[in-house]
Amino acid sequence: MARKTKADAQLTRDQLLDAAEYLFQRRGVSRTSLQQIADHAGLTRGAIYWHFKDKGELFCAVMERVHLPFEEIIARMRQDTSRDPLSRLRYLVLEGFHRVQTDERTRRVFEIACHKVEIVDEIKAVLDRREESRDEFLKMIADEIAAARQAGQIRPDLNPCLAAFALHAMLDGLIYNWLLCSQEHDLVALGSQSYDIFVAGLQAPATRLGATV
Repeated sequence: MARKTKADAQLTRDQLLDAAEYLFQRRGVSRTSLQQIADHAGLTRGAIYWHFKDKGELFCAVMERVHLPFEEIIARMRQDTSRDPLSRLRYLVLEGFHRVQTDERTRRVFEIACHKVEIVDEIKAVLDRREESRDEFLKMIADEIAAARQAGQIRPDLNPCLAAFALHAMLDGLIYNWLLCSQEHDLVALGSQSYDIFVAGLQAPATRLGATV
């Protein structure tokens, strides 16, 4: 019986997250009430408060369902010693773009994060945590770029932190605009070409893609 109760609780939680994700995408976060989420899920507001302290915590849980798979991609990349640093970064970029393009939930959550979030007090703490995650991601990119510099793959005068910031801005911009354009382009192909162009700007002439010796 205890096992069934736990399974039922998880089912209720998933129903609430599905309803919140659906409404956040269509109405925006600030224009979606907890009552609307409960009604859409066919549950009560009490069910929401059983699982979540407030809308901010519910929003965070919606985001986390997508963040966890990306953490797995990053973990696999860090364990891969068969590739050089720039190839590992390329793998991370293309895997991320592939997930956004092919997984409906990931695409919806990115659309919410990019276009449906208004800065209001109830989710400010969540956005602060998201900034912390971004900073961790930037450090990971900078570490890979620093390793590429150490391996002689890029110019020695480049600042890894600035290069990481520029790469992150490019990735964010591609996803942001792809979502705005109704996904009319192949995001993976676009990301692949954009990454190669970006890296070519980091490399010394002798190591640049397509360079002749």
